[in-house]
Amino acid sequence: MIDIPGFRVMEILARARALEALGRSVIHLEIGEPDFPTPAAIVRAGIEALEAGRTHYTETAGLPALRAAIARHYAPVAVDPGRVLVTPGASGALQLLFAALIGAGDEVLLADPGYPCYRHLARLFGGNARLIPVEAATAYQLTAESIERHWTPATRAVLLATPSNPTGTVTGDAELGAIVATVERLGGALIVDEIYRGLTYDIATRSALAHSGRVFVVNSFSKYYGMTGWRLGWLVAPAEAFAPLERLAQNLFLAPSTPAQYAALAAFTPAVAAVHEQRRAILQERRDYLLPALRALGFDIPITPQGAFYLYADCRRFTADSQAFAGVLLEECGVAVTPGLDFGEHRARRHLRFSYANGLDNLAEAVRRLRARLG
Repeated sequence: MIDIPGFRVMEILARARALEALGRSVIHLEIGEPDFPTPAAIVRAGIEALEAGRTHYTETAGLPALRAAIARHYAPVAVDPGRVLVTPGASGALQLLFAALIGAGDEVLLADPGYPCYRHLARLFGGNARLIPVEAATAYQLTAESIERHWTPATRAVLLATPSNPTGTVTGDAELGAIVATVERLGGALIVDEIYRGLTYDIATRSALAHSGRVFVVNSFSKYYGMTGWRLGWLVAPAEAFAPLERLAQNLFLAPSTPAQYAALAAFTPAVAAVHEQRRAILQERRDYLLPALRALGFDIPITPQGAFYLYADCRRFTADSQAFAGVLLEECGVAVTPGLDFGEHRARRHLRFSYANGLDNLAEAVRRLRARLG
C-alpha cells in the first residue's frame, strides 16, 4: 500500500495556500467541506462535556443516548439502536465494513466517477475495486441493470453513494429499491454511503433502510451537520452483522471521541435542525447560481445535481487534460478546482469538480475570473 496515490485535490490546496502566502487571492472551489462553522449549540455541548470531565472512553459502539438519537432520525423507518455503531467519521465506518465483508480476491462494484477512498479501501483489505463507468443517462449512478451485468462469481459487495461525490446526483427511490432487491437476490452485500443525506434540493429522499434491514448504511456528522473536524460518523448494520463489526471496532478504534459524541447529541435538537435547514437552503441558492453560470461559460453539465455541494463539469471545450487545466486556472485566475482524475478513470481527464461550499460573492468573483480567462 505504500504506492497508494494521494488526493490531487490536496496538491491543489497546498499550491493554493502557497500562493496565498505570497499575497495572491485564491477562491477555493476545490474543498469538499462546508464553509459554515459547527453550529454554536453543538460547540457549547462539546465544551460542556469537556468541562464536566467527560473525557474517558465510552462503549465501543458509542453513547447509548447518541445511538438512540441516530436511530430516531430515520423515522418513520424503525431502526433498532442496537444496530447503530458510532465511528471515527464515515471513514471509520467504511474501514469496518470493508474489513468485515472483503477478503483476498473479492470484488466490490463501484461507480466511476466516485469517491477515491472506496477503491483504495478495497485494495487495503485484499479486494479488487471493479469500476463501472456511469453516464448522465443514469444520473452518474449505478443501476440494478448495470450491477447485474457486471456481477461475477468474485463479487461480494456493491457500494452506492447517494447523493454522490463528485457528481452531486441522487439515486431515485424506485431504482434504489431495485438495487437493494438485485443485490440481495445475487447474494451480495449492499453498502450505501449516505453522508450527504439531508443536503438535497428539489427532491424528497428516503434512506436505503426504508427498503431493507439487510443493507449497510454509512453516514457522518461531517457534511450536513457541519462537524468535519470532530471526526464522528456512524453505520447501521443488519442485526446479525453487528457483533463482528463491534469486535473489529474494539481492535481498530476502541471507541469514538467522547467529547464529539456529547456534542453530536445537540445536532438532533429542533433549534439546531433549523440551522441545518437554513444552511441547506443557502447551498441550494449557491447551486442555482453557479450551475447556469458555468454552463454559460462553456462547461458541459448535462444533469442538474440534486444533492451534496458539487458540480461535475465536462471541460473538453477548453482542454484534453483537466489536471493541467486545473493548474492553469489556479495559477492564472486564482480559482482552485479539483481535476476529475481524483475520482476514477472514466472520462476523468475531461472533467473538473467545482465545490460551491463558498459564499455567493466568492462564487461570483470566481465566475468573473473564469470568464476573463476563457472568453
